[in-house]
Amino acid sequence: MTKASRKNHATTKANQTAKASPMAPPIEASEPDAAPEPARTHSHADNGQDADQADKSRTAQLARIPSSAEVKASVDSPQSTTFTQSAGLVDRLAQLNSALIFSSYQSGLLYMLGRKPGGGAHLHQSAMQKPMGICVENSNSFTLSAGFQIMRFENGLDANERVNDLFDGCYVARETRNTGELDAHDIGIDKDGRPLFINTRFNCLATTDSRHSFREIWRPPFVSTLVDEDRCHLNGLAMENGEPAYVTAVSQSDTIDGWRDRRHNGGIVIDVRKNEIICKGLSMPHSPRLYDGKLWLLNSGTGELGFVERSANTNGKFVPQVFCPGFGRGLAIKNGYAFVGLSKPRYQRFEGLALDDRLAAADSAPWCGIQIIDLAKRTCVDWFRIDGAVSEIYDVALLDGHACPMSIGPTAPEMAKFVTHRKAKLPAQQAIG
Repeated sequence: MTKASRKNHATTKANQTAKASPMAPPIEASEPDAAPEPARTHSHADNGQDADQADKSRTAQLARIPSSAEVKASVDSPQSTTFTQSAGLVDRLAQLNSALIFSSYQSGLLYMLGRKPGGGAHLHQSAMQKPMGICVENSNSFTLSAGFQIMRFENGLDANERVNDLFDGCYVARETRNTGELDAHDIGIDKDGRPLFINTRFNCLATTDSRHSFREIWRPPFVSTLVDEDRCHLNGLAMENGEPAYVTAVSQSDTIDGWRDRRHNGGIVIDVRKNEIICKGLSMPHSPRLYDGKLWLLNSGTGELGFVERSANTNGKFVPQVFCPGFGRGLAIKNGYAFVGLSKPRYQRFEGLALDDRLAAADSAPWCGIQIIDLAKRTCVDWFRIDGAVSEIYDVALLDGHACPMSIGPTAPEMAKFVTHRKAKLPAQQAIG
C-alpha cells in the first residue's frame, strides 16, 4: 500500500507481524486494499513476476507449519489487533465451498476470510467508511451499506483468472448511490434489483432515489411520521422471495431516542407484509434470517441465537437454542451451520443487559469474532476470534463458490488501476458504404 493511500485511510493497518502458537493453521492477512501493482487481472499462465513481488510486499507471510498463528496489526490505535482461528475453520469453509465476509464500522474495514491454495487461511481487509449491512446476491455480486453510501460490488475476474496467483475473486464498487448519513443497517435486494435498506435514522425501510437521499418504502405502524429521529432503533431485515418479510427493532417507541430505555425487554419482530408485530419481549434483537422454514435471529441483549415459534392465533415466542458469549450481530446460515457475529459490550448502549449476568455465570469474558454453531447439536464447532483494538463487528455473510476473494475500497488508489472488460466478441458487422 502506498504512502498516499495510508494518508487517505485513517483506519488502515500497517507493520503487520506474525506469531505462532499451537492451536490452529496459519492465518495470512493482507493490508487494507492490498491489490496488484499494476492492478491487472492474469490467468494462471501469464501472471507475471511483478505482481508476485507486489503481493509479497503487501501481505504478512507466514510459514506453513502445523500450528496456529496470530496476525497483529495496528488499527489507528496504540493497541494491536490479533486474529486467531479454530483448527477446523479452513476445512469447514472448504466443505461449504464458501468464504466469509464481515464488516466492522468501528475499524472502518470490510473483511474477507478465505483459504489459500496451499493451505491455511487468508484475511483480506479493505478500508471503507462505516461498513454495515451486507447482502450477497450471488457468487459475483454483493451490496453493502457503508457510511453515506449504498454500494454494489461486482467481481471482475473470470473463473480462470487470479490476482497475484491468490485471489479468485476481486470485488469493486461498480454502482454507488450517495444517500447521506442515514445510519443504514441491514440491506437486501428486491425482485426488481432495487436495494432495500433499514434507514435507522428515519425509522423506516427505504430504497435509493434518483433525486433525493432515499425513498420511504415502509414504516412501523407505531411510528407516527417520517422524522429525523431514531425512535425505535429499527435495525434488522429478513428478505423472502425478493420481498421484505421481517424486521427487528429495539422498541415500539414513538419519541426520539425512546428505544434506549427499552433495551432490556422492549425488542420486537414485525411482519412487514402483514404490518403487525409477531414477537415481543426481546432484548435488542438483530439479524433476522429465514432458514429451513424458520425465522432465526439474535437476541443480542441476552447473547442468544434462536428462532421465533408461531401458532395460528397467538404472538410468536422466541425459542433460544444457543448462548454465545458476546453481543450478537450478523448471522448467516448454510447447511445447518450458523455463522454468528459477536461484539464486546460497549458504552451504556450495550452494557447493563442480561448478557452481562450470563457471562458472569459462565465465568466468561465477551468475544469479538465469529462462532460457527452446529444447529443440530446446538454447539460451537469452529470460530474466528478478534482481540485488541477491534471489538465490534456488524454483519456476517457467506460468499459461495470462491476460496479466497478480495475487494478494493472505493477510495483506494488501486481502484484507478484495476481495469477489466467483457471478453465477448462483437457480432460481425457489414462494411460501411
